[in-house]
Amino acid sequence: MNQETLQKIQIWLEGNYDDDTKKIIQQLQNENPADLEDSFYKNLEFGTGGLRGIMGVGSNRMNKYTVGMATQGFANYLKKVYRDEEIKVVIGHDSRNNSRFFAETTANVFAANGCKVFLFEDLRPTPELSYAIRTLGCHAGVVCTASHNPKEYNGYKAYWNDGSQLVPPHDKNVIKEVEAIANVDDVKWSGGETNISMLGKEMDEAYIDMIKSLSVYPEIIAKQNDLKIVYTPIHGTGITVMPQTLAAFGFTNVTIVEEQAKPDGNFPTVAYPNPEERETMSMGLQKAKDLDADILLGTDPDSDRVGIGVKNHKGEWVLMNGNQTAVLAFAYMIEARKAKGIAEPNDMVISTIVTTDMIDEVAKQNGVACYNVLTGFKWIASLLKEKEGKENYIIGGEESFGLMIGDKVRDKDAVSAVALLCEMAAVEKEKGKSLFDKMIEMYLQYGFYLESLISITKKGMNGSKEIAAMMEGYRANPPSTINNSKVVELLDYEMQTGKNLFTGETWAIDLPKSNVLQFILADGSKISARPSGTEPKIKFYFSVQTKLNSKEEFDTKYAELEDKIKAIQADMNL
Repeated sequence: MNQETLQKIQIWLEGNYDDDTKKIIQQLQNENPADLEDSFYKNLEFGTGGLRGIMGVGSNRMNKYTVGMATQGFANYLKKVYRDEEIKVVIGHDSRNNSRFFAETTANVFAANGCKVFLFEDLRPTPELSYAIRTLGCHAGVVCTASHNPKEYNGYKAYWNDGSQLVPPHDKNVIKEVEAIANVDDVKWSGGETNISMLGKEMDEAYIDMIKSLSVYPEIIAKQNDLKIVYTPIHGTGITVMPQTLAAFGFTNVTIVEEQAKPDGNFPTVAYPNPEERETMSMGLQKAKDLDADILLGTDPDSDRVGIGVKNHKGEWVLMNGNQTAVLAFAYMIEARKAKGIAEPNDMVISTIVTTDMIDEVAKQNGVACYNVLTGFKWIASLLKEKEGKENYIIGGEESFGLMIGDKVRDKDAVSAVALLCEMAAVEKEKGKSLFDKMIEMYLQYGFYLESLISITKKGMNGSKEIAAMMEGYRANPPSTINNSKVVELLDYEMQTGKNLFTGETWAIDLPKSNVLQFILADGSKISARPSGTEPKIKFYFSVQTKLNSKEEFDTKYAELEDKIKAIQADMNL
């Protein structure tokens, strides 16, 4: 163990830390020195989105002290920016273990710094926090959540006054202020409790009313009000507002997966509380099958990601991937508004660089502007803010099972997504079709796109170095061919340049720096590589495409595209 790590441990043993924390450190010294080293070898990084890490004692863990120091730094920055104003902050949390404790710690530190704090009375969806920031005219917000991470994790998402997570210059400036808090003695832990007010039912009702206003075809829901919906909150916050939201839309036949209805930070029925995973959605799939439902929906612990299950053309229950979910939602909001006569000439949508290009094609064929930004909803929100008053934002989303419908919430919102996906299913059922039928129809019209994602986990002290080395290897020595197709373009978002590998032509990429590489192949395939911003992973995204000439050839073409993705992955040794 290096000297710096040992010194940090000693500071915690001798400083103003509680006795229980010190006892755990001493126990680790005797029983698990490797875990102790991992807990202290660095400070838990306050990244551009906030904190996320394993809970426990130490500078590299989520605990009272790392949360308090982060909050003090955030408060210091807010006081510098808003020198002559009473600073107002909203605090929320999800169902994870310690989330309420972290939220109350955050609220107390902000309040002790003279800020007016609105603390949700209990767990609530993250998107409701984004909505509350805007509704209450607050300067900032924090939600304590680790989204869909395993149960050992928790996190701290920081928001600005527009309801979006931090973007430049505020992200880097907040990081500097947080890093300047060198000692727990620099934190104002208490003394402002009278500055804290509770948020509850009234904000829920306003949020649900806002979501209801997004409905395009309420008259069809009235006809199809008994659409058979199965919903699972996966032990998370969705249970607090999702049933009421579906009822407000007019749906009367909603079945909750009872085994997963109770909020529980141990997530006892799943290994990983992520609605992207079939295992996580297995109880919902079985319930949907038993009831012969029309649609299955699941939300992650903080209700910003949505998973969707439908019956395919063979009557089998399948989960749609994030790209398919996004395409369905984008196409619905574009096409339905057009059919209803409420589309505006300046309507626009926003996707991200690792999301399916099928969205661009849907927008193009419907005469709607489509913009692509970096991965993360803060970039969607940032562009929306830039375009406000000039173009009319309809929907944004990305492949990570996230949608942002309408402009009142500036982060991904699974509550509105669930409601609108159910409306889409009702519209298709009115035509005697399913959402899977609609997906095939779109493949016929817009082109058959298929995507896949591989995540490689690299944990511990060497993990980040290994991920950095992989990215540097691809950057320094890009492949000339992948799966026998020539690499025609290399897009490097870190260097903000694109290059035609045949002609040598280069061009600037007009987006903020981000550690993402994309290889565009001669056959139209696209491979993207990027380190995760929230987990010790490197992610590889694969997109292939072909033409679908008839519904009858769907299975054959689907198998061909799947085989093509597998061949690309094999050629890249992934």
